[in-house]
Amino acid sequence: MPAKIAVLLTNLGTPDQLERASVKRFLKEFLSDPLVVRLPRIFWLPLLYGIILPLRSGKTLQSYSRVWSEAGSPLMAYSNKQRDALQKKLFEQAHVELAMRYGNPSYQSVLRLLRDAGVEKLVVLPLYPQYSVTTTATSYKHLKNTLNQLEYAPALEFIGYYPDHPVYIEALAESIREHWQQGQRHLLMSFHGLPQANVDRGDPYQVQCEKTAKLLAAELGLGESDWSIGYQSRFGKQTWIQPYTSDVLHRLVERGIKAVDVVCPGFSSDCLETLDEIEVEYRSEFLELGGEDFSYIPALNDRDAHIEMMRSLVQPYISDEESADAG
Repeated sequence: MPAKIAVLLTNLGTPDQLERASVKRFLKEFLSDPLVVRLPRIFWLPLLYGIILPLRSGKTLQSYSRVWSEAGSPLMAYSNKQRDALQKKLFEQAHVELAMRYGNPSYQSVLRLLRDAGVEKLVVLPLYPQYSVTTTATSYKHLKNTLNQLEYAPALEFIGYYPDHPVYIEALAESIREHWQQGQRHLLMSFHGLPQANVDRGDPYQVQCEKTAKLLAAELGLGESDWSIGYQSRFGKQTWIQPYTSDVLHRLVERGIKAVDVVCPGFSSDCLETLDEIEVEYRSEFLELGGEDFSYIPALNDRDAHIEMMRSLVQPYISDEESADAG
């Protein structure tokens, strides 16, 4: 391991095993985060422990069972591939590690490893293209708290978002063009949803999603009628940012659009929300509405263009360190 610099990739996380207890532990940690569910703890926690976890853990387990493989959950499998591929690109310039905000590998275990190895500079890349308090900010807060607990103070660079990064937009466009070699259809860009109250408090997530969508549409040369945007993965009864992906699919069928391609530019890896919610649930809904052809375009995962984008994001912080040493 290089003595000085490490790159830390981080994502949301996933259950360790395909069993209800593991799913329940993961959901408990995730939904207990006050930056994810911003309700008074005195009301939320009894509801979470008494009703939501007992009911949702079983349903979520069924969803995971549809996408699980020998390599585990798709998010973990692709995240490991991303880490290994970025390590090959960076070679000996920096050591690359992976940590999950919830579950394993934990920030605690990975940062302890880096501390004990003598790493002096840490470049952190959360794999959330669009910033949100519920993803990027909680990752930063947890990172700082863990560093304090470990009494570890490396020089820190935190890359908070990249919704308009040219290499990211081009990587997305390249994957879509490849898919369209078999024929171009209406493109629906579906992003993870967020409670409207979060945006009203100033969370820039929706603005950044719309920026990504418009830049991607422009890169692909699409007219306004050629593409749509929607938000998925609603939870609870509160109002979430709109339009909802489900409603968009309804309107497309009403317009006479019977064939649709769906891409999820906010997900850096395929996961439960893409492979089950989109590929299974929304596909079924679209066909039941009268649609005829529904195709999901995979996330960037470990595509070379995606790994090259990661390299381009972290390289300036590594190169600066190398230049300083040379001086």
